[in-house]
Formats: sequence, C-alpha cells, structure tokens
Amino acid sequence: MDSAIRIRGLEKEYGEVRALDGVDLDVPKGSFFGLLGPNGAGKTTFINILVGLVKKSGGSAEVFGADVEDDYREARDRIGLAPQEFNVDRFFPIREVLEHKAGYHGIPRQEAGERADEVLRRVGIYDKRDTRFDWLSGGMKRRFVLARALITEPDLLILDEPTAGVDVQLRHDLWDLITELNEAGTTILLTTHYIEEAERLCDEVAILDSGEIVEVASPEELMDRGPDKVTISLRNPPESAPHLSAGRDRIQDVELDGDELVVTAPEAGLLAPELVRELDRKGFEIVHFDISRTSLEEVFVEMTRADESTGGRDESADGKRADDEPAAVTGGEKA
Repeated sequence: MDSAIRIRGLEKEYGEVRALDGVDLDVPKGSFFGLLGPNGAGKTTFINILVGLVKKSGGSAEVFGADVEDDYREARDRIGLAPQEFNVDRFFPIREVLEHKAGYHGIPRQEAGERADEVLRRVGIYDKRDTRFDWLSGGMKRRFVLARALITEPDLLILDEPTAGVDVQLRHDLWDLITELNEAGTTILLTTHYIEEAERLCDEVAILDSGEIVEVASPEELMDRGPDKVTISLRNPPESAPHLSAGRDRIQDVELDGDELVVTAPEAGLLAPELVRELDRKGFEIVHFDISRTSLEEVFVEMTRADESTGGRDESADGKRADDEPAAVTGGEKA
C-alpha cells in the first residue's frame, strides 16, 4: 500500500499531558480519510505535527515518504491545510493573500496570480477577489480558507472542520468540491464533528480518543457492528410483545410501543423476511415495516463513551485541553 501519511509511535507531551500516546496510522494515497474524536482527543495536535507547527515528542511522521521534521520543506509543499480557525492576513485583498501564500512555496508571481484566479473561481468567490477577508461573509470566509489550501495544488488536503458554522447549501457545495478533488487524485484527511459528513464522504475513518487510535475501519464496517432496529406497525397489536422464534439467537430486544413492535438485532435486514413470515403465521396484520441501521454517530458515541466520564486525558490541571494550542502556534499565514 502506498501511504500518503505514515505514522509510527507518534507521541506529543505538553508537560504532564500526553496529547498523543503512541499513534500508528497509515492513510492510503488517494483515499478520503476521516479522523474522528471528541474534543481534546488529540486531532489538532496530530494535524499541527504534520504541517510543522508542533514538534513531536517521539515516533515518526511521514507525508509521501518525507519526514515532517527532517524533510520539512518537501513534506509541507505537498500539503494544503484548511484549518478550523481563520488565521488569515486581514490587511490585503484576498487575491493578494493567495499570491503571498503561493510565494511562500516558491511559485513565481505571474503563475501565483493565475492560480489565485483559478482557485477563487473554483470555490465560487472570484467576484470578491479585491475584497479584504474581514469584509467577507462567514460562508465566503470558509470558501476562501479552502482556496488558500488549494493554491499550491497539494497532493494531500487536510480539512479541519471545513463546514463548521456554515449553512446546509454551502455544506453540500463544499462536499461536492472536495469529492471532485479526491476523485481527481488528491488525498483528503478530514476532521469533523458532523459524523454524517464522515459517514457520507470517507472511505475509511480512524477514531482517536485520549491520544490513542481506538479503531480504523470503513464507515460501513463500523455501522455493521452496531444493532439495527426493525419497527413493525401492527393493525391489531397484542397487549404485550409476542415471543419470536425467528432469529432468536440474534435478537437482542423485542418491545411493544403502542401499535409498533420494535425488534433490535444486528444485520436486521437479513432477519426481516423471517420476522414477516412468523408474524403472518401468528395472525398479525402488518401495516408498515421499517429497518433503521445503526448510524456511524451512534457507533462513535459508544466507542468514545468511557472517556467522557473523566473528561478525557487531554485535560491539564487548569482545565485547558492539549488541542488548545497557543495563538503563536495556530496563527500565521504560513500555516
């Protein structure tokens, strides 16, 4: 497997706080990969190490074979970062900001201008090219941050909460754009609190909790681990839930809620025909039948639930999380 990102034993300590605790991870080249985790899990620290804003305490991190510290320039030139925070120079028109960003990566001025126009058109704000960042709407600011990440034509695009605070239409526009980029060969690393976003877009997701990788799998594989619910509306419901022999070794629960019989079982779709036949034999008339799969969000909550009672290991004594980097680290146009 060709890896866009290869992580081995990655560690980061802030005093007594271990933000990353021996992380191993491979992100395949050309994949759409999700990095999920609760607040304080270590996601921002992980990203900041990749882009050179934070020095690791141990382990190794490579981007397309280039060590993020020993071969910093090569690694950084292949990454486009769209951070959650708006760390943008606010004193120049946005087209000039893009030209400056391109210049940091050695792109000649004329080519930088052409690229700036191209990415502004691509994200749909070319008509605002002479506008300063602070004068843009919230949605336009989010589009611009993506344009800045694309100005270097990166092989790896890192999106940290790219649709935070945007409306539904813009969210879908951004989904379409980054899907097109991925289909054209760009590797995408996405962090998001909108679990639906990861479920819809990602080939694979890694769940990071308390600085450790809990699981790496496709959204489908993770959802298959949770039980599904079969909701059956009955014409003349009984007074109590009937005993069901169909799939009795797999059924986890049977409840009667008014005129609805709710059966909980893994892979309920495979069980459904047996349930229908048994209920028919027992004389029940089915009015409506519905199967709801376990969502990725439900699986995510279950896998990270244990850590919530303690607030996560990324908490320091003063309540600050390790992901809350100092302004000097997260700021700066070169990010």
